[in-house]
Amino acid sequence: MLSKSTLDIIGSASAAEGLALLANQYPGQVVFSSSLGQEDQVITDLIFRNQIPVEVFTLDTGRLFNETYELLERTNARYKTTIKVFFPEASDVEEYVQTNGINGFYESVENRKSCCYIRKVKPLNRALANAKVWVTGLRAGQSDNRKEMPVIEWDETRGLYKYNPLIQWSFDEMMDYINLHEVPYSRLHDQGFISIGCAPCTRAIESGEEARAGRWWWENSQKECGLHAGENKKQEAAQS
Repeated sequence: MLSKSTLDIIGSASAAEGLALLANQYPGQVVFSSSLGQEDQVITDLIFRNQIPVEVFTLDTGRLFNETYELLERTNARYKTTIKVFFPEASDVEEYVQTNGINGFYESVENRKSCCYIRKVKPLNRALANAKVWVTGLRAGQSDNRKEMPVIEWDETRGLYKYNPLIQWSFDEMMDYINLHEVPYSRLHDQGFISIGCAPCTRAIESGEEARAGRWWWENSQKECGLHAGENKKQEAAQS
């Protein structure tokens, strides 16, 4: 476990410094889950630009936008790397589709969360199996659920540290970094798709909507898929 003083140092360090400190503390056990969104592309650039030994991976749910696949290829070419891809278990997907239909996630929140669990949460669990630190691209400005998230915290559910290096970054700070370093990002962002997930579950947002309003747009929910389950529980407790 990290000492309080080390946690304080990481909490106040820059994103690049924090990544380097954790990579030095846990060599070979710091991993970054990228959804290839703008925030994640910033972190990917920080890792490869500064040659920080952090493994970068992504989840292919099988329902992604073609623009996302194109961005994955452009990112690999830009940084001369191969980002590891984790897929859902074929048998899980087959059983879900057989039971609920190919687009059964539209029928209920429970069906949607079940689909997310199969296509995202289970592959993520495999990817994090040997990790000590899970790096994410969460920002406080993305949604109300994320406003109180710390820079680094202990994830009791998974038994590892969860590090959110951009949690305090504003949207403008993120875009300034992208423009300064010419970081590749999805063309969908320029078409109003601020938060991009699976194609059937994502739409462009309208003026005045929060960043994640376009996710699972047909339901009234917390706009989370279960990857960050701890924050869902905190939000539910606060509401009750």
